Amino acid sequence: MMNSFPFAELILILYTISLSVLLLYSSHGFIMLYYQHKFRNKSSRLLQKIDTSKVVTIQLPLFNEMYVAERLINAVCKLDYPKESLEIQVLDDSSDETVNIVANIVKQKREQGFLISHVQRKNRVGFKAGALKEGLAKAKGEFIAIFDADFIPPSNFLINTLSHFYSNNIGMVQTRWEHLNEKHSFLTRIQAFALNGHFGVEQKIRNDAGFFINFNGTAGVWRKECIVESGNWGSDTLTEDLDLSYRAQLKGWEFVFLKDITTPSELPTEISSLKTQQFRWTKGAIETAIKLLPSVWKSNLSLKVKLQSTFHLTNNLVYPFVLVVAVLNLPILFIKQSGYYDTYFYYSSLFIFAFISTLLFYIIAQKSIYTNWRRKIIIFPFFLSTTMGLALNNTKAVYEGITNKKSEFIRTPKFVQAQSFLQKNRYASKSNITLLHIAELIFTIYSLIAVAFSLFYFQLAALSFNFMFFFGFFLVTVLSLKDVLTKN
Repeated sequence: MMNSFPFAELILILYTISLSVLLLYSSHGFIMLYYQHKFRNKSSRLLQKIDTSKVVTIQLPLFNEMYVAERLINAVCKLDYPKESLEIQVLDDSSDETVNIVANIVKQKREQGFLISHVQRKNRVGFKAGALKEGLAKAKGEFIAIFDADFIPPSNFLINTLSHFYSNNIGMVQTRWEHLNEKHSFLTRIQAFALNGHFGVEQKIRNDAGFFINFNGTAGVWRKECIVESGNWGSDTLTEDLDLSYRAQLKGWEFVFLKDITTPSELPTEISSLKTQQFRWTKGAIETAIKLLPSVWKSNLSLKVKLQSTFHLTNNLVYPFVLVVAVLNLPILFIKQSGYYDTYFYYSSLFIFAFISTLLFYIIAQKSIYTNWRRKIIIFPFFLSTTMGLALNNTKAVYEGITNKKSEFIRTPKFVQAQSFLQKNRYASKSNITLLHIAELIFTIYSLIAVAFSLFYFQLAALSFNFMFFFGFFLVTVLSLKDVLTKN
C-alpha cells in the first residue's frame, strides 16, 4: 500500500498546512465572540445636536445604471434636511441611456428647488474613486454622504447619522446594509447571510472594541476634512473605500458603525455579477493589505489593533488553501485507508474547531439582527458550500492582488426587481465560456468522485466535507454556465 502512495507524507504536510491556515482564520471568530461578550453592555455616546444650517453634500456615483438611477435620486430628494443646506452631486460616468434619464430627473429636481448637479467626466480615470475625488473638489458640504446606485436611503438617514459626529475627531459614520431582494432567490439569501456576518458581528464588534473598521463604499457619511487630510480617494486599489478607511484611521480619525440604522439595497441576482463583486472585493483587500500593512505595523498602535488589522486585511488569503484542501481530499481518503497514519487522522479531528467557530460566529450574527434567527441559520451549510465554490474565482483575485496585476474596476449592475421579470436586463452582456468555467466544472466532477469514494469507504465525516465542496462547485458551475447560455 505504501508503495502505491509514495508521496503520502508530502500530501499530509500540505494538507496540514492548509487546514492550519483555515483553522487560524476561522478561529478568529472565537476572538470576535469574546469581544462581543466583553462589550455587550457598552453604552451609546451622547449624541450631537444637529445643526441643519451646515451644508451636506450627497454624492451619487453612477455608471450605466438606467434601471435604478431615478429611484436613487428621488429617494435622496426625500431626505429630511433643508433644501438650502443639501447639495446633491450625481457623478455620472455613464455611456448609455442613463445620461438622459439623469439629465431629465436632475432638471425636474432643480425646478423643485433642489441644489442638484449632473457631473460628467470626459473619461473614467480612477473609476469610482476618480469620480468621488473630482466631485469632492467642488463639494460645498462639511459632510459627504455617499450612496451607490442600488441603495434607497430612508428619509431620516441624515438625522440618524449626523447626530453621531459627537466629536470633531469623528471622521466617518457607517450604517448597516439592508437587503431589498433577500428572498428573490437561493443565491440572494446566501449573500444576505454572509453580509449579516460582516455587519452584525465584524463591523459592530471591531468598532466597540476600538479596532479599525471600514467604510463600505456606500450608505455612510464622511467629514470632508477627514477625506482630504487622509490623502483623498485613491484608485491604486480596487477597494478605494477600504484603502481610505485605513489611511484615515492611521491618521487618528475615529469611525462609528450604526448596526441599528439601516439603508436598503439590492443584492446581485446573477452569479456572474456576484463573482465580479467578490473578485473586486477580494483583490482590492489584498492590494490594500500590501499597501498599508507596513504602515500599520510601523505605527504606534497597540499590538492587538495591529493583529486585528492584519486579520481584517488578509483574511482572503484562505481561498488558495481552500483549493488545496479540495484537491487533496481525494488522495487523503486513500491514505487513510492504508492504516499507516491512524494517529495523524486521530489528531486531525481537532480541525473541527474551524467549523464550530464559523458556525457560532454566524449564529451570533443572525441573532443580533433577526428575531427568527433559528430559521436563518439553516442557510449556514449552503453558505459555507458556496464560499468553497467561489474559491477558484477568489483565488485568481488573490493571485492578481499579490502579483500587482492591475485590472479595471467593474461595477456590479443592478436593476429594479419588478422590471427584471418584464424585460431582459440590458446589462446582461454576452459572454463566452472561459478557462475559469472549465476549471470550475473539473472541480465539480473531481469533488463528486471524492463523494463517491467517501461512500465506498463509508467515511461519513469525509462524506459531509466532500459533499459540501461538490455542492459549492456544482452550484457555481451550473449558475455560471446558465448565465453564459442565457446571455447568448
